[in-house]
Amino acid sequence: MLLVKMGDITEEDCDAIVNPANSLGIMGGGVALAIKKKGGEEIEKEARAKAPIKLGQAIATKAGKLKCKYVIHSPTMEKPAQKIPLENVRIATRAALDLAKKLNLRSVALPGMGTGVGGISYEDAAKVMVEECRKFKDLEIRLVAFDPTFYKILKKLVEKNG
Repeated sequence: MLLVKMGDITEEDCDAIVNPANSLGIMGGGVALAIKKKGGEEIEKEARAKAPIKLGQAIATKAGKLKCKYVIHSPTMEKPAQKIPLENVRIATRAALDLAKKLNLRSVALPGMGTGVGGISYEDAAKVMVEECRKFKDLEIRLVAFDPTFYKILKKLVEKNG
């Protein structure tokens, strides 16, 4: 099941939320920083202890004070604040969802992957994310948009393709 929501991913009450990370596990900006601020420093500490995380891999950490059970860290970039190619969005989305399945999770929430410092447009990121999410029919996947424009783009794509 694929759902589109408007809101703050750190408030999601699901099995895991996804952090579009860097390979070093540093949570210094964007969604990562929001997760660290709300969930606690221990999330970054655990992620950094498991680093380096290669592009195409994902790791799970405890979720600290967040409502979810896990944070899945799936790198879209190697170093913090890098511009990335669109293919990294596909690779990171797939890696996060693959790990969610391996952990036998039922529900996972994803923010815009690569849409912040990664520099990927909302349209391009949404298209690739929805394509990848559709391959995981057993999972309840929530695409959580913080920005109303991104929300509208995601909603339209999901409704158009059923």
